[in-house]
Amino acid sequence: MATLEECRAALGKLVEQFDDIDAESRAKHVVERTVSCRVSDLDVMFYGRLHHDGLDPFDERPPVDGRPADVKLTITSDDLIALVDGELDLARALLGGRVKIDASFGDLLRLRRLL
Repeated sequence: MATLEECRAALGKLVEQFDDIDAESRAKHVVERTVSCRVSDLDVMFYGRLHHDGLDPFDERPPVDGRPADVKLTITSDDLIALVDGELDLARALLGGRVKIDASFGDLLRLRRLL
């Protein structure tokens, strides 16, 4: 099991990876969405926001408006790190039940193109 700090670092790396996506691709595939990431084995929730300029850094504090996230991800700590490091394919992880995403079908398609 990965540590909380390793998960924070992985989410930071994910933010950097989104920053590396060219502006044209982001404009084409990104719709502003709030995102939550529940790391199930650590029982911690991270919150972020996806938008045309990238992905805001994740935080453990819920949004002040109290609304549920548009895209909800549930994953174990080890799988989070493997996913961000490119060692775990998102589609296979979804089909295998290692990752759960609660989002609209359109959001799922957009995320698949970006990850």
